[in-house]
Amino acid sequence: MKRTRLCTGLATAAAVATGVTVWAIHSPSAEPSESKAASVSRNAQSVDALLKSALQHQIQQDSQGAARDYRHALELDPKSKRAWYGLGLVDQQSGRTADARADFDKALEIDPHFMSALYSEAYMLRTSDPGRAIELLKRVAAIDPKAAGTQLQLGRLLTENNRKGEAEAAFRDAVAADPKALSQVPQEFRDAVSR
Repeated sequence: MKRTRLCTGLATAAAVATGVTVWAIHSPSAEPSESKAASVSRNAQSVDALLKSALQHQIQQDSQGAARDYRHALELDPKSKRAWYGLGLVDQQSGRTADARADFDKALEIDPHFMSALYSEAYMLRTSDPGRAIELLKRVAAIDPKAAGTQLQLGRLLTENNRKGEAEAAFRDAVAADPKALSQVPQEFRDAVSR
């Protein structure tokens, strides 16, 4: 709940700043900037309401309704990482993996550290494009090096792709972040990692 408020607050502040700047540069309107700022703020509230509605549609397994709301939110705010991410999930669930990947990539263009998009795209690509999945998981690990679960996933994926030296390092990082992770490290790496 707090994270949603924070995201909404940040999105509103960014939208207000962008709207006021664009207005000041491009439209020498007689309308006061406060009216423009209020309009941008209402727009951000509309986007937030659409995102909530889309999530409700997803919970009810109404992918068409969710996609419609996410697209409408993107019409109002093309830089809504949450809308691009949500649309990516809908596309992924509907079997449109190319569209889902493009949606996740749009979210990541807006925020390269958006963990949900990084995880979702990595999970989706783990078999079809393991190189890209590894790259994405490495980005997640760089953002949050104490996330033992990420390091374990990265290690497993590296192992599956015959990159055992890198896998051992990932497993070592997982155990360093959380010693309990040792039980989840594949047997062939346990001795090297536990030292």
